[in-house]
Amino acid sequence: MPRSRFAGSLISPKVDVYIDMGNPFLNHTVDAFLKIGTVAATKTVAEETYGMVTRGSVSSHNFEKSLKKMCKEGAYWGTVAGVYAGMEYGAERIRGTNDWKNAMIGGALTGALISAACNNNRDKIVMDAITGGAVATASEFLNYLT
Repeated sequence: MPRSRFAGSLISPKVDVYIDMGNPFLNHTVDAFLKIGTVAATKTVAEETYGMVTRGSVSSHNFEKSLKKMCKEGAYWGTVAGVYAGMEYGAERIRGTNDWKNAMIGGALTGALISAACNNNRDKIVMDAITGGAVATASEFLNYLT
């Protein structure tokens, strides 16, 4: 049964939304999609607001264009994050351990999959897989520092 939870605090900027899809794989994927999609949409709002203020032109046309861009960016980055979270979770389940190698595998597979979906050539797909694996591994190592 789907349920959601929202919690906030004035001490730390933590907002947690949980949607139970009945499957841990889907839970991780949807959670990543929502969180990273929201971050991307917020980034776009900040960029577009700054652009409107510096140009001095606030209109309904600019607002509509900004809203479309916000939805597009949120959906794109949310999808990438969802694919990555799913791949990392799948690697963890297959390997039976939770370590940095899952992030590397998930990042490499996500980089390759997203690149292939964009109709890139084989060399670009390989380079994007390497980049995805490297970024995900570096991110995982940063988590060990804190």
